[in-house]
Amino acid sequence: MAISKVERLMNLVIALLSTRQYLTAERIRASVAGYDDSSSYEAFSRMFERDKNELRDLGVPLETGISSRYSTVEGYRINRDAYELPDIDLTSAEAAAVAVAVQLWESPELTSAAQSALLKLRAAGVQVDQESAASAVTAVPARSRGSEPALGKLLAAIDAGQAVRFDHRSAVNEPFRQRNVEPWGVVTHGGRWYLVGHDLDRDAVRTFRLSRIGDDVRPFGPAYKVTKPEDVDLREIVDRITGSATISGTATVWVAEGRAQELRRLGRSVGSRTVGSRAGDLLEIPVRSWDWIARMITGHGADALVIDPAELREDVVSRVRAVAQTAGVRR
Repeated sequence: MAISKVERLMNLVIALLSTRQYLTAERIRASVAGYDDSSSYEAFSRMFERDKNELRDLGVPLETGISSRYSTVEGYRINRDAYELPDIDLTSAEAAAVAVAVQLWESPELTSAAQSALLKLRAAGVQVDQESAASAVTAVPARSRGSEPALGKLLAAIDAGQAVRFDHRSAVNEPFRQRNVEPWGVVTHGGRWYLVGHDLDRDAVRTFRLSRIGDDVRPFGPAYKVTKPEDVDLREIVDRITGSATISGTATVWVAEGRAQELRRLGRSVGSRTVGSRAGDLLEIPVRSWDWIARMITGHGADALVIDPAELREDVVSRVRAVAQTAGVRR
């Protein structure tokens, strides 16, 4: 039975956490479940390269180095100091909450798979740190495997380089709408999973929270056609869209005369302009975060219009359209 991409990535993380030496690609192929099914070394190399990029996009500190002092072959491992969380002091109430969470996320399947992977590593002659191995197995919650039903299907489509079609809603109280997306990758942020890709219907880069994607994810189109652009940083996109990244600079926004007082208080007037038949002012507004300014402008509806930057304008237009579509359905 073929191993899913999620399980293969988990096996790779466990293997690279469980040894202090650098593992060569050949050793990984021979000892990590999921790679031994590759039809050729070229197929393995492509799969392994995609998996390395996936781990780095997820924030896993993957390191490269020489596998031993007697070899010049490059190997891989995970920096445990950078990967592990620092010591955390919890109150009794917080500790109780964590205990409940641990019980909710326990996964016998994951523990069994991890133990199997460690046994295979030892059989292949890899020096496994017993203490590190034990913590690696227990430190990775089932949530890391993907608590969202759509995750496995999306990762399979990304692995196959195919576009996907799924139902998505921008909020839990809004209806589902079909989306056609070229998926580039999946990123975790703030305990949530996000799909990043090119929205074919909107011809723009978009992010989708996996908890708001329906279970029926359907790949379509030819395989190995969809690839992530080399200059795209998935984590930076998610940070910007969720508002966790601070954006330096300003936005130029038109506001109708006598309207949008909140925006007027935030910015300074740099001119006047008539949009359609409405007179108004051009404001230069300092930007704290992408999500913050986009929500602020969207809330003023037709009384505010983004002039620059173009990416912010597209985001606001998308939000306004989503609100309008929702209002139309409810009527």
